[in-house]
Amino acid sequence: MATEPTGDAPADVADPIAYFLDDQRYHGKSERTLEAYERVLRRFEAFLRERFDVDAVGAAKRRECMAWVHSLRGEFEDSTIATYASYLNRFYDYMTRVGVFDDNPMALVMEELSESIETNPTRRDISVPEMRSFVAEIAHPLERAIVVTLLKTGMRVGELCNLDLRDLHLETPGLDLAWTPRVGLEQRPESMFVSAEPARGTTVNGEERTASNKRKRDTVVPVDSELRRVVCEWLAIRPDAASPSRPLFLDTRDSWGERLTPSDVRYIVEKHARDHGWYRTGGGTQENVTPHYFRHFFTTHLRDRTGDRGIVQYLRGDVAGDVIDTYTHNWGDRVRETYLGSIYSVTQ
Repeated sequence: MATEPTGDAPADVADPIAYFLDDQRYHGKSERTLEAYERVLRRFEAFLRERFDVDAVGAAKRRECMAWVHSLRGEFEDSTIATYASYLNRFYDYMTRVGVFDDNPMALVMEELSESIETNPTRRDISVPEMRSFVAEIAHPLERAIVVTLLKTGMRVGELCNLDLRDLHLETPGLDLAWTPRVGLEQRPESMFVSAEPARGTTVNGEERTASNKRKRDTVVPVDSELRRVVCEWLAIRPDAASPSRPLFLDTRDSWGERLTPSDVRYIVEKHARDHGWYRTGGGTQENVTPHYFRHFFTTHLRDRTGDRGIVQYLRGDVAGDVIDTYTHNWGDRVRETYLGSIYSVTQ
């Protein structure tokens, strides 16, 4: 239902973003939703200040909004850009309705955006043998482990970056490295835990996180022999972590020992995709292979192989309903056996 102008907003709101978030909290929005809004709106606020020397979001015009949306291209998928734009449009629409702003500079931008962005785009069709050829060209153990983990788990970039050693329950013979898996993995050997908990700006396992996990519930993903081998090859050379949370994937370059960030992972994937002819500047979602493409690859191929949409939804962390409880409670019989019997090989 549309929000009607209330007329009770103060004439001069010092921080419109904080005012909007407070109102949304009163409307019952979850803290995760509010965190997503704040992250996007503060990013836009910083863009205005740095690019146009505009200190107040209420002073932004249509062209500044258009420039911000354009600045997101190349860094994010089209569907993500559409989501971020909708957050900004919702912010301006609400603040206009309650009388804080005079108009919504995103209104016309959204009309144009709906014609230029496809939220469910057609993507490059890559076969499993073609993906094996791509992975075979990746020599560095860290970069290889990142790509194979994304391909075989379907997790998002932020979720991969938030993994700690405790999120693994693996046999690592020959490695001088030990850790205690989290409680949720005690009865599930050879598996990986993807938590729904981490959110950008919050502290998890003793470390403030710079990326959010977007899944609707905790997920335990089986680890087959191929993924275990690739991860162990990385663990054999993994440097000591700078953080006491002991992140799984660490930078081995300028920020030695620091947790990898989503931008680090996107750079790694783009570099190899360019070398393989699967990425070009301006190529767009239909042409370019990005970390998010690996999630699409996982979904498409595993669903085709299992014929079980529910298991794929469970592994992706997409569904929080009671139906998925079946897979959670019968993880060994339903999820692990089906996954191990169906998952593709991406190394030669």
